[in-house]
Amino acid sequence: MLKTIAYIVAVLVVVVAGILIYAATRPDTFRVQRSATIKAPPDKIYALINDLHLWSGWSPYEKKDPDMKRTFSGAPSGKGAIYEWDGNNNVGKGRMEITNTAPASKVVIKLDFIKPFEGHNTAEFTLEPKGDSTVVTWAMYGPAAFMMKVMGIFMNMDNMIGNDFAVGLANLKAVAEK
Repeated sequence: MLKTIAYIVAVLVVVVAGILIYAATRPDTFRVQRSATIKAPPDKIYALINDLHLWSGWSPYEKKDPDMKRTFSGAPSGKGAIYEWDGNNNVGKGRMEITNTAPASKVVIKLDFIKPFEGHNTAEFTLEPKGDSTVVTWAMYGPAAFMMKVMGIFMNMDNMIGNDFAVGLANLKAVAEK
């Protein structure tokens, strides 16, 4: 009986060590992005992204916790605009600050997650006119912390985050095409 328990413990130690070693070999950075074509001019779409107060009309995260606490500070929109949130386990707690903009073509956001896991990333929206439409790309990138690498073994982070981006872009499309 003691040998069986020792064998099980040894196997578990080897499996856990293998997972941790494999996680350590994964990339140190990540990037997730999705794109959508929206039948609206870039300036109309840009206004919906560049003003954080307007995100409630299209952001998928707003619907994951309608009761989350929101705080706006800094500039009313554009560079220096800040949005902080504190919500349930689906949205956690964090802060966004627009750090760079190029009218009707790009919005760059410093994205800091506090809960459930700390993370410091960049979100970027690019808008490219194509005839009477605009191709909008929503990307998030940054360092892949060790815990994120371990979680990535068991969960497809690109699908999890990417699916949210796809929903958000579909919502943005619906609002912008009105």
